[in-house]
Amino acid sequence: KQNGGDLGFFTSMMMVYPFENAAYNTPVGEMSMPVRTRFGYHLLKVHDRRPAQGQVRVAHIMVRVPENATDSMERELKVKTDEIYQRVLKGEDFGDLAQKYSDDRTSGKNGGQLAWFGTGRMVPEFEKAAFALKTDGEVSTPVRSSFGYHIIKLLEKKGIPSFDEMKGELKMKISKDSRSQLSRTAVIDRVKAENNFKEDIKALEELIKVVDTTYLNAKWDKEKAEKLLKNLFSIGNKSYTQFDFADYLEFNQSRLANDTDVPALVRKTYKNWVEDKIIAFEDEQLENKYDQFRLLMQEYRDGILLFEITDKMVWSKALEDSAGLAAFHEANKSKYMWAERTDAVIYTAKDEKTAKAARKLINKRMKKGYQPEDILKEINKSSQLNLSIQKGLFSAGDNEIIDMIAKSEGVSPNYNRPEGLVFVVVNKILAPQPKSISEARGLITSDYQNYLEKEWLKELRKNYPVQVNKEILYSIQ
Repeated sequence: KQNGGDLGFFTSMMMVYPFENAAYNTPVGEMSMPVRTRFGYHLLKVHDRRPAQGQVRVAHIMVRVPENATDSMERELKVKTDEIYQRVLKGEDFGDLAQKYSDDRTSGKNGGQLAWFGTGRMVPEFEKAAFALKTDGEVSTPVRSSFGYHIIKLLEKKGIPSFDEMKGELKMKISKDSRSQLSRTAVIDRVKAENNFKEDIKALEELIKVVDTTYLNAKWDKEKAEKLLKNLFSIGNKSYTQFDFADYLEFNQSRLANDTDVPALVRKTYKNWVEDKIIAFEDEQLENKYDQFRLLMQEYRDGILLFEITDKMVWSKALEDSAGLAAFHEANKSKYMWAERTDAVIYTAKDEKTAKAARKLINKRMKKGYQPEDILKEINKSSQLNLSIQKGLFSAGDNEIIDMIAKSEGVSPNYNRPEGLVFVVVNKILAPQPKSISEARGLITSDYQNYLEKEWLKELRKNYPVQVNKEILYSIQ
């Protein structure tokens, strides 16, 4: 609505089937007839039609803009993005810049590269800019999305895969789509034909006459049809009477608009009721008709039973038994230890001059309530690319810079890295200590579940001794 009703481009399987069907069958520039879907009625105007775009693979550098960013913060981040963009235009390696400056750290480690994507997979602003790039290696101007600013580089484009390549994916999508109703209708017609389906429409019309407007207020009483006992339809050895349907109407009635056409509503409800009964009839026959299906159903029942009892005795119990979990943790806390950790701040400067200025400020402010953010703000007055920081508690393997420095408090030497000149301020070295339950809950809970399962199995073996006929066992080839 806020966009004038514009949905942008979409492809097959992205909308509900009646909507998609109308869109694909309405000429460009024209409007469809009203289309009914489960959401309501729609009027579609087709603005344009184009061949499917296929997919693209791009790399990007993202400068994240927080949701609560102030105007001044937004301007600073835009300036930072523009500085990076100018460096791209001057020929600096896009992957290196992504590694240094992209706030999408997952893709940044890989030079900003993203997986293949097609229509509807990215936020619209990003998708439009990515598909607008024509030649491999072409770079977009900075693009603003709900996440922040992006500089996008086209790596590769490809068209639509062949039918054989897409067949499996298409079958899966169709099975989850409303167009699967077509196969349901085919099944219903087959079951009717195979099981001598008979229907008395006149008997239905007799019932419709006693369903008055109280049905719209959910106050209709099935006793109004107590004398109507004719068969409405039969299938196989089952028959359903007028009163059976009256009982269904009473149970499923709900408040509706006063101008609703009651006879039409009852006929539609009857059609759905009949179809449900036919599907239920066929469902009841499956285990008799198909032996493999019977065995599979038995396997499912046994599996569900095992799942439910295991959940009760092990999985949910471990999650709900907080006292038991705490006692287990206390008895085994030596298994859940933090290794030696380093409380540190990692500084990445663009050059030696910047690193020297940052070090000078750090040494000056160490005794005056030192805050890394103050250093960052001071150094980045002229450019947001001068200095960046990363602070936290680091264990071995968390960060290669931390791993390579001497483990002592203070300021480390400078290290030349692909992302810039790096040095570390070590605030404190934390000795090994047990993790709290909140710090290792997942691992502790998993181990507690294993413990509960072993104890449960011991109890089962005690109460229900197992005897194995080894002679028979070993005779099996």
